[in-house]
Amino acid sequence: MPESTITPGQTLAKVAIFSVLTDNELGFLAQRAIPRHYSAGETVFGEGEPCSGLYVVEQGQVRIFKSSASGREQVLSIDGPGSSIAELPVFDGGSYPASAAAIGDATLLFVSKQDFQALCLAHPQVALKVLRVVGARLRRLVGIIEELSFTTVRHRLASFLVRLAQKEGKRTAEGVEVTVPVSNQELASQIGTVRELVSRNLSRLQAEGMIKIDGRSVVICDWKALEAELQSAE
Repeated sequence: MPESTITPGQTLAKVAIFSVLTDNELGFLAQRAIPRHYSAGETVFGEGEPCSGLYVVEQGQVRIFKSSASGREQVLSIDGPGSSIAELPVFDGGSYPASAAAIGDATLLFVSKQDFQALCLAHPQVALKVLRVVGARLRRLVGIIEELSFTTVRHRLASFLVRLAQKEGKRTAEGVEVTVPVSNQELASQIGTVRELVSRNLSRLQAEGMIKIDGRSVVICDWKALEAELQSAE
């Protein structure tokens, strides 16, 4: 991995929970933050491991996920530069509640539990910021539970495609084109199912004329019909 031109202080300044700190305080924390480099797929920490501290993503992306005994995975979030990870176990003293792994090459800053707790004692505003971040994650997790409990794989797949198109879709003569950034296996982990059901439902949506698939490229040919899938009764 090439050397980063971004300093730890610049990375920490982008993190929501550290936004109340002055430049001097950020510098003090940056001196104690340890850069750690990970290759694609490498584990940052595993579910159930004792929590030694939190991480901040400097470069790359990290997936946070839960694993079942049979090896199935459910992705809880994908975090990029400026995101903080694992604040909760630093606070409650428990183990890491989920696993984290680098998606591609990634650089993370590690802040020890002791340094972070000392920071919160000196700056209670940081603890309040953490509560807001954890609260937002809780709301997102409730949404994941709702989707897994009350919607079908077809619905979740349609929802994924609509969100992707709204975020980065390109209008073409045939419809709205998106590039699915992950494999069907990874997509299955993100929407809570297995690869075979992702492939089957993509094929059905294509057969019904809603989408057209060419490798990772997907064209939404019938936007209204795909959106109607999100409104239909389960």
